[in-house]
Amino acid sequence: MKIIVLDGYTLNPGDLDWKGLEALGDLTVYDRTPAELTAERCKGAEIVITNKTVIDKETMEALPELKYIGVLATGYNVVDVAEAARRGITVTNIPSYSTMSVAQMAISLLLAIVERVEHYTEENRRGRWSSSPDFCYTDFPLMELAGKQFGVIGFGHTGQATAAVARALGMEIAVFTSKDRSALPEGYRKADLDTLLRESDVVSLHCPLAPDTFHLIDDKAIAKMKPTAILINTGRGPLVDEEALARALRERRIYAAGMDVLSSEPPAADCPLLSAPFCFITPHIAWATFEARQRLMRIAVANVEAFMKGKPQNVVS
Repeated sequence: MKIIVLDGYTLNPGDLDWKGLEALGDLTVYDRTPAELTAERCKGAEIVITNKTVIDKETMEALPELKYIGVLATGYNVVDVAEAARRGITVTNIPSYSTMSVAQMAISLLLAIVERVEHYTEENRRGRWSSSPDFCYTDFPLMELAGKQFGVIGFGHTGQATAAVARALGMEIAVFTSKDRSALPEGYRKADLDTLLRESDVVSLHCPLAPDTFHLIDDKAIAKMKPTAILINTGRGPLVDEEALARALRERRIYAAGMDVLSSEPPAADCPLLSAPFCFITPHIAWATFEARQRLMRIAVANVEAFMKGKPQNVVS
């Protein structure tokens, strides 16, 4: 079978290999594929692997041989799944490969905000501590997380893992979820969204992007939050109204935000959050630890192998 990987660079910038897929067919890997070349590069392929390259109805119409689309991520909105199902094309994703890595990033963003390690490291490199009249100095309020409320919106794998780390730091956990209260760990409190926003010191987003969660955090939601609250988003960029959040940060109506995802990636140079004060942004790398990428690669190969054996797994179409 002819196998095409459209945008393999983020998964494998050189520290992994493609041997698993090479063993399954005639493999061609492109680091990146511009939209205008997608159909041309996939011509004749029965199996196409994509991460963020869009495969829409028009692309599928140009690829009559296409039988399988593998998405190198958990989210699969880059594929017109309904059209794929109509054409009998199997679409799979990679679930739960980066759970602990994303939880680690969510807590890393929180710690970056409350401890400001990078700021002090840079100040000390410039000699500030060496010239200090005191044995220490502080530029920002320091916050002890123990006893503070950590509000989790969405309680799937990453929400649960992140809450567990926050709990280990001594935080009280409130959860907004469709799960029954009995499904929550002992000591966790189920809360409605308004109560969670109003009472939480930290609000961490882990829900899927859907019509009812688009801009879940907007002006109205932020108005319910404490002015000392911290927002963490390692879920999906469009969960947050970025204009509203930027205004709130500038007007000090919310203390800080930690974002690993934005609505547009890469963001435009005039993205309001890039210049907003107390906004800590990483470039969508929570998923990208070496261990998580190894796991993703193994599952991607297993998905293709299962499809070829007539027993597809992780099917979303």
